[in-house]
Amino acid sequence: MPPEIVAHRGSSTRLPEHTLAAYDLALDEGADGLECDVRLTRDGHLVCVHDAAIDRTSDGTGRVSAMTLAELRRLDFGSWHGGEPARVLTLAELLGLAQDRGARVFVETKHPVRYGGKVERALAAVLGGYRVEAVMMSFSVFAVHRFKELKPDVPTVLLYDRLWPKHRPHFVDYAGPGVHLLRRHPDRGQGAYVWTVDDPADTALCRERGVRFVATNNPGETRERLAANLTPDQP
Repeated sequence: MPPEIVAHRGSSTRLPEHTLAAYDLALDEGADGLECDVRLTRDGHLVCVHDAAIDRTSDGTGRVSAMTLAELRRLDFGSWHGGEPARVLTLAELLGLAQDRGARVFVETKHPVRYGGKVERALAAVLGGYRVEAVMMSFSVFAVHRFKELKPDVPTVLLYDRLWPKHRPHFVDYAGPGVHLLRRHPDRGQGAYVWTVDDPADTALCRERGVRFVATNNPGETRERLAANLTPDQP
């Protein structure tokens, strides 16, 4: 079985990351799942923003945690990438899209953050309002543990960047190594969630290793490569 394609922040090479248009396009391109990062606003809303500050991906400045949703709504989160103007995307809006189109959602909670465990509690609460297959992810083992206690039936991914331990805690369902770690460990990969896979050679490697989920910024191209069963020496 080829890996499932997870659109990393949407079809984020072609359209501005974390916008509804980028996620909609990803599904049109054949993505099986949608990946997002979430942060908590000052008034308690989960929004899909990767960085702690909004400077890179909007026409505003400041930290997400210091702003209300209404303040974020007044900013443009699309034009920086050359796309159409777009407002900040809430997790609830993304879940609505995923529910309508039958897609799985992979939600990464960012840490360290101002509000600590409130992020996982907010995530558990909002997931209860949608009929969506969800997976929770974090680089923080404490965050994953907190969430698993709140939602034991929701699968979890512990993300790895510097090291990939051989054994994972019992409350972690999937290992989540970066693709650089997959290259470094020739005996691993079976059943893993691997990020962020855009290179054709890495796509082929994921298929060879039995990776379960491939997170990519180019879901359409990655799907085509997997369907063609490309090898690293092919274009």
